[in-house]
Amino acid sequence: MASALVLLAEGFEEIEAVTIIDIMRRGGIEVNSAYLDGEFATNLVLGANGITVEADLPLKTVAVEDYDIVVLPGGWGGTNNLAENEMSQQVIKKFKEEGKWLAAMCAAPYALHVAGVLSKKYTCYPSVEEQIRPEDRSDDIVVVEDKVITSQGPATAICFALEIVRQLVGEESFKQVKSGTLAKYCQE
Repeated sequence: MASALVLLAEGFEEIEAVTIIDIMRRGGIEVNSAYLDGEFATNLVLGANGITVEADLPLKTVAVEDYDIVVLPGGWGGTNNLAENEMSQQVIKKFKEEGKWLAAMCAAPYALHVAGVLSKKYTCYPSVEEQIRPEDRSDDIVVVEDKVITSQGPATAICFALEIVRQLVGEESFKQVKSGTLAKYCQE
């Protein structure tokens, strides 16, 4: 079974995190969420809009070899925390070094950029590209290049997660979950 690690940092975008986890699970992917370690670390992670989500495990206990992909929901607060946290940056780089998938949406492609692992072509929330490489940003709602999946924002979270399902589980599961969620606007 395919497996995914979702990194939750304080200030994450709740719509994105919950949608990503839900769609991946519907698609047959085993999903764990990890919270950042620190002086006041807790598995209860506060999102950008005041919603608290319970993460599964501390990032310091993660074994990269147990996962096929690392997924970063956006939200500027969460993204900046992921970009500034040494352990999250190490985990992101390790996924790339081992040839595993990376996925980030909304502002989170910035955290991949800081780690030096963002693909040449990417997409993100409009204006975030100014912190990355504006000339390489695509207007597509989901971009897949060099085992990196990126997407634009809360409204594109279903399409983003469906693309993860397609890449990790296959076309049949992608189509079943897409049909079951009425996600007609997502690319075939």
